[in-house]
Amino acid sequence: MDQQQALEQIHNVRQNMQKIMVGKDAAVNLLLIALLSKGHALLEDVPGIGKTTMVYSLSKSLACSFARIQFTPDVMPSDITGFSIFNMKTQEFEFRPGPVLHQIILADEINRTSPKTQSSLLEIMQEHQLTVDGITYPLPAPFMVLATQNPIEHAGTFPLPEAQLDRFCLSIHMGYPTVEQEMTIMTRVDECPDITTLQPVILSATIMELQEAARKIFCADSIKQYIAKIAAATRKHPDLKLGISPRASIHLMQTSKALALLEGREYVIPQDVKQMCLPVLAHRLSLRSESNAAGKTPDEVLSELLRTIPVPK
Repeated sequence: MDQQQALEQIHNVRQNMQKIMVGKDAAVNLLLIALLSKGHALLEDVPGIGKTTMVYSLSKSLACSFARIQFTPDVMPSDITGFSIFNMKTQEFEFRPGPVLHQIILADEINRTSPKTQSSLLEIMQEHQLTVDGITYPLPAPFMVLATQNPIEHAGTFPLPEAQLDRFCLSIHMGYPTVEQEMTIMTRVDECPDITTLQPVILSATIMELQEAARKIFCADSIKQYIAKIAAATRKHPDLKLGISPRASIHLMQTSKALALLEGREYVIPQDVKQMCLPVLAHRLSLRSESNAAGKTPDEVLSELLRTIPVPK
C-alpha cells in the first residue's frame, strides 16, 4: 500500500467517525494514531463527554470483532480471560473464551475493578496473548484495548498501577465542546441519529497494512537520540519520582511515525516527537509529593523539560 492509498483509507475512517463525533478531531486523530501504532489508548475525562461513544464510532468503522467489558468491583479475572469447564460427555476440560478474544476491546471504567482483575490485562496488552490454565492462546490481529476512566470520582475506584499505565500507548483527554458544537450535538440527537447505522469502511487486513506502512516510516538516528534524551531527562528530573521506561520511548517513536503518516510524510521530524510527548508520556510520569503539593502537573513538568533539550536539526 502506497502513502496516498493509506491516507485515503485513514480519511475514510475519520470521516465515518465524524458522523457521530462533533468537534473532537484532535481526539479522533490520537485514537487513529494509537491504532496505526498497534497501541492501546486510555480515555480519561469527566462523565458525559463522549468517551464510550468515540470508542463505539471507531469500532463500528472497522470490520473487526468488538467486545465491551463493564468493569465493576465484583468482576473477576476469569470474567475477562475466560475459563475451563469440565465436559461430562467428553470427560475433558473445555476452554470457554472470555471477551478479550476479540479485536477491539472497550474496558469501560477500568479503574472501578480491583487490582487483581486489572492485572489480568497485563499479558494481554503487552504480549497480545492469553494464558489460562497453563495454555497460551494468541489474540486476533489487529488487537486494541480502549479503556475509559473518570478522573474526578474516587469512591469505589482503584488507581491504575504504573505497570498498567505504562502499557497504554497514549492517554486522550477530550474536553468540553464549544457552545456551537454542543448545539450541533443536541440537533443531531433531536434528529435521532443512531450509532448503529454506522457501517464498516475498512477491513482487518487493510488495518494491518496501514500499521505496516506506519512502521516503515523513516526515523533518523538523530530523532531516536532526541527521544532517548527526553527519556533520560525524565529519570533525573527533581520533580519526578519515576521517569519513563524504554517501552514509553518505543511508543513515542511509533506514534511519531504514525503522525508523520497522517501528515503525508515518509519520515519523522522533531515536531512530530514534540507533538506526541504529552499524550504519550504525561500519564506515565509520577510526581514527588512536594511537587504535587506545590500544584505542579505532569504536563507542566514535561513542557518545561522539553524546553531544555536541544531539538535536532
